[in-house]
Amino acid sequence: MLECLSSVRYKQEVKVWRIFLLVCMAGAIQAPWGSACAAAQREDAQRGATHATTATPATGTNAAAVTGAVISPFTPSRGDALSPRALSPRIALVIGNGAYGNLTDPLRNNAPRDAEAMGDTLRALGFDVITRTNATPQDMQQAIGEFHQRLGASGVGLFYFAGHGMQIGRQTLLMPAGLDARLPASLVSSGVDLKAVLQAMRAPRAGRLDLVILDTCLNDPFSPDATTDSPAPSAGTVIAYAAAPGGFAADGARHGVYTNALLHALKSAPSQTLDSLFQRVAAQVREATGDEQQPWIAAPLSPSSRLSGAANRDPTASLAWAVHDDPVVMLHSRGILPKDSSEQYEITFWNSIKDSNYPADYEAYLKAYPNGRFATLAHARIDRLRAAATASAPAAAAPPPVAPAQQAARPAAPASAPAQEHPHAVPTPAPGAAAPAAPPAAAVAPKPAVTHPPSAGENRDCATCPIMVPVPAGSFAMGSSTDDPSEKPVHHVSIGAPFAIGKYEVTVEQWNACVAANACQKLTPESNTNKAAPARDLSWDDAQQYVQWLSKVTGKPYRLPTEAEWEYADRGGTTTAYWWGEQMRKGNANCKDCGDPWHKEGPESVGSFAPNPLGLYDMNGSVWEWTADCWHNNYQGAPIDGHAWDSPGCEMRVIRGGSWREGASYMLTATRFKYSAGVRQSQDGFRVVKDLK
Repeated sequence: MLECLSSVRYKQEVKVWRIFLLVCMAGAIQAPWGSACAAAQREDAQRGATHATTATPATGTNAAAVTGAVISPFTPSRGDALSPRALSPRIALVIGNGAYGNLTDPLRNNAPRDAEAMGDTLRALGFDVITRTNATPQDMQQAIGEFHQRLGASGVGLFYFAGHGMQIGRQTLLMPAGLDARLPASLVSSGVDLKAVLQAMRAPRAGRLDLVILDTCLNDPFSPDATTDSPAPSAGTVIAYAAAPGGFAADGARHGVYTNALLHALKSAPSQTLDSLFQRVAAQVREATGDEQQPWIAAPLSPSSRLSGAANRDPTASLAWAVHDDPVVMLHSRGILPKDSSEQYEITFWNSIKDSNYPADYEAYLKAYPNGRFATLAHARIDRLRAAATASAPAAAAPPPVAPAQQAARPAAPASAPAQEHPHAVPTPAPGAAAPAAPPAAAVAPKPAVTHPPSAGENRDCATCPIMVPVPAGSFAMGSSTDDPSEKPVHHVSIGAPFAIGKYEVTVEQWNACVAANACQKLTPESNTNKAAPARDLSWDDAQQYVQWLSKVTGKPYRLPTEAEWEYADRGGTTTAYWWGEQMRKGNANCKDCGDPWHKEGPESVGSFAPNPLGLYDMNGSVWEWTADCWHNNYQGAPIDGHAWDSPGCEMRVIRGGSWREGASYMLTATRFKYSAGVRQSQDGFRVVKDLK
């Protein structure tokens, strides 16, 4: 039937198609929708031409793309021979990220809500949909991998993303959840490159037509005046951008303005051709934002991916809903928009990495600021670090590769650092991502595991279980009166029942026992070579897997400590700034300026420093320790009975104790920070608690 349709309209179309080719030229169309080729289409319409798609005889990839042009890929599946699903299966990956650290942002739920609504709409139209909301770097990479595998038998692939994005030169980066604009290196290092998505969709397959829809900004936060250029799509690929290069995408009260327009268009007329669909959406977005937001299309110019059709050409049709259905709340909401000037933001970026011992941190800076004020110094640091790593490597070994930015150091902050600012570098990328290799070969050689038998009063429920120290019930004053608002107000907490807490942080050897039981994921090898060291590069979710496994194999109620239990145990009955007194003293914690032993590559073996009054080791320094509590900006309304302070849908969890990478100011007993529960970071580990009945 498609061939018949083609032959009936062929004579009418051939003149139109020739004009279209002459106007748009050969190559890729990359212009704001409504100009260039759109102008040619309007000219044809004025001459009385009808823009139906020409279905030219084709086979393989091009044939399917032609089919996608004749029948919209959004045409609802009917199960008959004319259904797009019958002609080519349809797979969609839909991601919406809004958890970027600011819990008070009223629009943070819009992008996840966009993804859920888009997923539901696509399922109703017959797509098989993979949906992820508030996806971490690992989640996004894993979802893209699953998408790639499932596309193997599919003709139509659709990728949708809503959330923060940015563009550096020709690189379009989509921001995973959990990243913080105050740590600029993380934006560059952990952003998911659009090219990775396009590569996953590019594999040859029968009936290939790829559609990418991005409701995100395309600005460069590092160089606002820089010229940006999006990647050119390959044949059979169409990319629909919510905003022009360098532009911002707006949010309404519940949805992104672009996504809201697209949802309405798909529900009202899903069978219209792609160019009609996106022209309609673009017109509605421009109307809603007063022309502040300019959607556009990138598509290769070929009959196989041509976006023209006989649908309604009136771009002003049905616009009233755009203003009233979900009015614009914020125009510049889906991009990284630093509060500082671009000049100050560059300084902020540099200050966040200037003490790093990893070349990848300086490479991230150079990617953002290739001609920046610190570019010469960054190149010099890279050369020096690589030379030092090569010189310190064994003669028989090859020069070590560049260390990952995910383990980059952050300079020690004063005790008055903002409570919401996590002193981490960047989350660890997912397996399969283009990950740099391990830290320099100068790292401390792996040490044999150290056996720590339980002492009197302590117990261990199995040979590979943590040693547990009993903690009596009692009360204490939690928090501090420093200038850190997150530690206020100081409040009286009563721990009503005794509990047991790990004498040490969970070690690599203990974690590996869970791995051997297929209950936990393998640790990153470059971060966990010493079996006696604390297991690290672990998320809160990972820690939950471990305590669930430990509870199952022992039959005992293991869990993470609540934040109150953690501070109660750390203080050990003391009321001073540190458990050992009011002043920093070397030899009590594993931190950057806490005394030897200390190595920048990783924490020491557990038990290398003095224990606190309860006999607990490494409560301060070593690795940050996850607690059960959801992050709150202060202690107003906190429980006074020591229970966990949780919240529905909590994404940010409390970490305590500091790590070997921080300075003495982080070793204070009351110091607290937050991190995304689903994100792994090389400085994060944990210890366990067991309820005593």
